[in-house]
Amino acid sequence: MSHVKAEKPESAAAAAADKPGEEKKKRGRPRRIEPEMIVGVARRILQEEGVAALSMRRVAKEVGTTPMALYHHVRDKDELLMLCLSGTADTLARPELPDDPRDRLLAVSVHMHDTLARMPWVVEVLSLGDLTDKGALWMVEEIIASCVACGLTPPEAVAAYRTIWHCVYGDLVFRQAMARRAEEPDRGRHFPGMLTEADADELPHLTALAGRWLELTGNYDAAQQLAAVIDGLLGQARRGP
Repeated sequence: MSHVKAEKPESAAAAAADKPGEEKKKRGRPRRIEPEMIVGVARRILQEEGVAALSMRRVAKEVGTTPMALYHHVRDKDELLMLCLSGTADTLARPELPDDPRDRLLAVSVHMHDTLARMPWVVEVLSLGDLTDKGALWMVEEIIASCVACGLTPPEAVAAYRTIWHCVYGDLVFRQAMARRAEEPDRGRHFPGMLTEADADELPHLTALAGRWLELTGNYDAAQQLAAVIDGLLGQARRGP
């Protein structure tokens, strides 16, 4: 009677040797994540919760991967913020601008203010300093070019742009803060309610205006005030060195 030797089951290592690609597949590579998905999730977090809520770990979790895998696609948080900003300006139509350089300067400045007012998350990202959307730089170029056309030197034009930006940014940050506080109707207002007649000697103007303060500040016209700032800045050219 002949004996047939039973074959031993093929070991996992031997099987892997026969199929070198199989073992890698089983171990698993990080799945491919589309950049659009990463940016979409990051933008949503920025829009709903702000810059402080955005982290690589949070985005990785929401797109279904690990932070380590996400770093294969995005270098760091700054790059992620830049990706979120990129192309934002191109989604908005550019306005028709007047030929007169002073009027052009005002039109671009007001457009910048009104555009950013609709995108609070962008204002917060820009507050970090050196992050921007390259597609939005046409506004900076127009402001500086208009200042030079109005007689300012290039250094004066850059300083004027920064002053205009500070006015735009400051107003938008203040508006956002007021909007957040308005969502807490039970919260008491400390100013101007803290002022009383006893303060009249030291703070006569504020005390006199306290009763109308909310009305007066509520009627603030950013375009009108930007016009006043711009006329003051352009006055440098008329005054000379």
